[in-house]
Amino acid sequence: MYGKGLRTLSISTVAVMTAALALVFFYAPLEAEQGFLQKIFYVHVPLAIVALCGFIAGGVMAIQHLRTRDPSWDMRSYVAIHMSLIFGVGTLITGSIWAKGSWGHWWVWDEPTLVSFLIVFLLYATYQPLRFAIEDPERQARYASVFAITAGAFVPLNFIAVRLSTAYVHPRVLGGTSNLPGPMALTFVVSLIGIALLYTTFFRYELTAKHARAQLRALRRRLAGDEALGSIPSRGRSAAPTTLHPAAMMSARGAGREGL
Repeated sequence: MYGKGLRTLSISTVAVMTAALALVFFYAPLEAEQGFLQKIFYVHVPLAIVALCGFIAGGVMAIQHLRTRDPSWDMRSYVAIHMSLIFGVGTLITGSIWAKGSWGHWWVWDEPTLVSFLIVFLLYATYQPLRFAIEDPERQARYASVFAITAGAFVPLNFIAVRLSTAYVHPRVLGGTSNLPGPMALTFVVSLIGIALLYTTFFRYELTAKHARAQLRALRRRLAGDEALGSIPSRGRSAAPTTLHPAAMMSARGAGREGL
């Protein structure tokens, strides 16, 4: 179900990412003050944007879970937040490298954009410990959804607060005040699309893997239950043969051949 169209998505991601890297290194001009170091901008900023959008998407999916009680929405919300945390780590690493090259320090605490993103990242870093501290699956999904919705609402509020801040160091690449020339703007847009496709591809891959593992666990439980029922003798006559799912029969036959 989740793997449908995944091959096409993966090929598209590789193609766009290759085009983005070509534009970054061979098309976009060097920035006057920072030179080659500024090219990390085409990775750092798209990573940050996609990570924040992924956090918000996780909150929207959590709303769907609370509305429908469909566990698949809870799984989507979990994977979206998980992927955003990974992209958030990339954002913080590339941001620190950029800060070291530009300002001579790995971190600048009086820069609101850096600090606000770190706050959001640390907030979501508590998502998984909170989720897996609850053993009951239904309560776990419900509490995780409430957390995802609350934290997801905080993300745009935090973004607006930073935009209204007066001590602004980062360039405003999105909005009327953007001063990016044409080649830089084109490179940034292609890089943003590439990072977004990369996020979507990883999102779909993890969903597919989790769905496959869930199906495998269900099949193993069914096989164990069928074997347990088959080992109980009937009174006065032999036990009735157990009917297995076709996929279970294939797995059982394969295991028998391996044993031989």
